[in-house]
Amino acid sequence: MEEEIRINKFLSMAGYCSRREADGLIGRGEVTIDGKTAQMGDKVAPGQHVKVRGQEIFREEEPVLLAFHKPVGIVCTSARKEGDNIVDYINYPKRIYPIGRLDKDSEGLILMTNQGDIVNRMMRSGNCHEKEYEVTVDRRVTDDFLAGMAKGVPLKELQVVTRPCSLRRIDQKSFSIILTQGYNRQIRRMCAYFGYRVVKLKRIRVMNIELGDLEQGKWRDVTIAERKVLYRMIEHSSNETVTVKDRDRNEQHNGVRSRTRQNKKRREDGHKDERT
Repeated sequence: MEEEIRINKFLSMAGYCSRREADGLIGRGEVTIDGKTAQMGDKVAPGQHVKVRGQEIFREEEPVLLAFHKPVGIVCTSARKEGDNIVDYINYPKRIYPIGRLDKDSEGLILMTNQGDIVNRMMRSGNCHEKEYEVTVDRRVTDDFLAGMAKGVPLKELQVVTRPCSLRRIDQKSFSIILTQGYNRQIRRMCAYFGYRVVKLKRIRVMNIELGDLEQGKWRDVTIAERKVLYRMIEHSSNETVTVKDRDRNEQHNGVRSRTRQNKKRREDGHKDERT
């Protein structure tokens, strides 16, 4: 028998938004339960009708978590105006959306879900969850290139320095890289800094979920065993809602703050040298 649940949790479980976003909707009087304006702390019982701005929101029978091998050319959005969007491509019978993004020119693993809390816990940059990629470039991969990429790369156009990361050579023109952040076209920008052009980029892992031999354009249910491990990994992660703009702004601020500290230290060291 289904139990009553708080209205903010109901909206999150339905995949409509995060709990924090739900609190904002409730506070603005945009949520109703059986036609009455919902209040903070209200609970929803089975059979009751919940609406947000007049749109009815349905309780999900069970959480959905899919692993999808995105082909090149598919856009990671649910907006139909974007053309070949990932939601329409999969055509899943329930409302789902991507966890994070993978640019149009890249292929590989992306997770799809209807669970707002999971999205927030996995997307928040400060939680430092790993994503692994295989990258092919237009010329030979050198030791200096790998070392430079690993220690962090300044991305002038974003005014940030990337976090240190792990790389491994695959062959003469290919390498794998593990990131714990996700700036727009980050790997391509990092490679360009050293004069390399990315020919092929494929994501092969998100945290403990691996792409494996999943064919392009196909999806599979994430297994129960995989879910258990994933849920343990994000158990203590922050689930504060972070939009893409907020995330990039925070990363940019952190990068600027880090550079400010570095510049200050250099100035102080310079003064010390002058004094001695």
